Amino acid sequence: MNDKLVALLQELETFGKENDARETDRSRRMMNITRDTGEFLLLLARAVEARRILEIGTSNGYSTLWLGEAVRPLSGVVVTVEQSLTKIEMARQNFARAHLTTSIQIQHAEASDVLRAQADQSFGMIFLDAERRQYIGWWSDLQRVLALGGLLVVDNAVSHASELAEFFALVKRTPNYLTALIPVGNGEFIALKQG
Repeated sequence: MNDKLVALLQELETFGKENDARETDRSRRMMNITRDTGEFLLLLARAVEARRILEIGTSNGYSTLWLGEAVRPLSGVVVTVEQSLTKIEMARQNFARAHLTTSIQIQHAEASDVLRAQADQSFGMIFLDAERRQYIGWWSDLQRVLALGGLLVVDNAVSHASELAEFFALVKRTPNYLTALIPVGNGEFIALKQG
C-alpha cells in the first residue's frame, strides 16, 4: 500500500469519526467500517484472489478503497453501489485521490436492480454494508452472483446482531455455505460458497 493511500485512509478515518459525532441525521453520517475491518477485508479479498468484488453501501468510499487496493494487483474491479449522490461525489473524489479509479466502478442505483443485472457467479467476494432489513430479499440474487469459492461478508454482525439474526439464520440453512462470525470491528459474518 503506497504512502498516499495510507495518508488518505487516515484522513478519512478522522473525518468519519468527527462527522458522525456531530451529525444526527443518519443520511449525513459516513458510518465507515473500522480500520481493522478494512485490513481484514483486504486480506480476505487477496486470500480468495477476488478479481471482481461487489460492495453494497459505498458511503464516502472508505471501505471501497480497501477493496480497490485488494483487487489492484490482479487488475480487478470493485463494483460499488450507493444511493446518495452527495456520498457518491465524495467517494469519486477519494477514488481519484487514491489513483484507484480504474479499479472501482460506482453505481447510483437500487442494490436490487444492480444484483438482478449481474451475471451468474460473477463476483469472487460480496461486501454488504447497507440497509440490513433488505438482505433477506436479496439472498436469492446474492447466491446467484457469488462465485463458487467466493465469500459473502456482512458488516455490523455483532453491533446489530438482532437486526441480522433472521438473515444469518437463512444463510446458515442454505446448503453449501460454511459460515463464521468474526469479532473484528463491528463484527463480520462470513459465508463461503462451497461446491
